[in-house]
Amino acid sequence: MIKVLTIAGSDSCGGAGIQADLKTFSALGTYGMSVITAVTAQNTRGVYNVRELDPEIVRDQINAVFEDIKVDAVKIGMVSNAAIIAVIAESLLRHKAQKIVLDPVMISKSGCNLLQPQARDALIKELLPLAEVVTPNLLEAETIIGEKISTLPAMEKAAVAIKSLGANNVAVKGGHLEGDAVDVLYDGNTFRHFASGRIPTAHTHGTGCTFSSAIAAFLAKGHPVEEAVAGAKEYISGAIAHAFPLGQGVGPTHHFYRFYSNSDGINGGGER
Repeated sequence: MIKVLTIAGSDSCGGAGIQADLKTFSALGTYGMSVITAVTAQNTRGVYNVRELDPEIVRDQINAVFEDIKVDAVKIGMVSNAAIIAVIAESLLRHKAQKIVLDPVMISKSGCNLLQPQARDALIKELLPLAEVVTPNLLEAETIIGEKISTLPAMEKAAVAIKSLGANNVAVKGGHLEGDAVDVLYDGNTFRHFASGRIPTAHTHGTGCTFSSAIAAFLAKGHPVEEAVAGAKEYISGAIAHAFPLGQGVGPTHHFYRFYSNSDGINGGGER
């Protein structure tokens, strides 16, 4: 069994964070494990409160997993303060963690800051150099490089700048631009574009978490980076296409769309 660890925050409505990561790992045929960094009070309409865990319990969760179980890949999501970031970096280095995917979660769709401003530099300095792949969206990439991004060439320029900070590969997500959703992967030598048609849905809660988790799952299964990103792009596109309404706001993507049909009572359906 391929085993993947997520280090991230909990989403109480189940569409993003730890919950989305574990669903993604399962949907892609891997065994998911988790280290929780924060508990959020959120629903489809927004994030209402965040309670960070103590760095010590974050460290102890990581140690408990690595000291007992072989970890084939790691996804890092919401890490909201510098102390937690330092503990994660130290622990992953000590355990010689491999195939790390960093999703630099900074701002929720509802506009809530999920990364403390003073933690930005810590994330860049301590976690980016550990990443096999880092997956910023446009707002996160703008925050990292301090420049506005509004075109595909600007995405490529941002990927180069972020690569210079230490990540092995950078996948800048272009979902916030007009037209087709184009993601740019840069490995230090070559740009690769992954495009999909714009899907007419408002229900996109957890897309970033799901995409990065899918990359981690494919890396854990032995795929090279380009194949992992391509597989994750295909998976998230399908999950968005089969997204369904939940609550009164932005509903989640459908992580298990391949295993449900419309007769199962969940909008979106898919293959069995």
